[in-house]
Amino acid sequence: MNLEDFRARCLTKAAVTEGTPFGPDTIVFKVAGKMFALASLEAVPPRVNLKCDPERALDLRDRYDEVTPGYHMNKKHWNTVELCGRIPVAELRAMIDHSYELVVASLPKKQRAEITAL
Repeated sequence: MNLEDFRARCLTKAAVTEGTPFGPDTIVFKVAGKMFALASLEAVPPRVNLKCDPERALDLRDRYDEVTPGYHMNKKHWNTVELCGRIPVAELRAMIDHSYELVVASLPKKQRAEITAL
């Protein structure tokens, strides 16, 4: 998966916005104003940060050298993932989906209902 595919996958999710609140070199993807993914535009190979359940985060870090504790993030709840082609695309898609779903699940019931209705 390359950075363009990563961005496209994030934007397929309901109610997602993208912006550059940390400057032009980092794209931030949010749902209901809460971050679920960040992508560095400068890193080679590309690196992204994804929210993750703490146990799953540890498992992914054990399975893939390209998954490390979240850079500049809460290392318990975020992973940095290097998009270098070694992690299967299906696994990367699952990581994006999981991150999005964690954030949506943390929203108030009314907001969740509005998003899932889209």
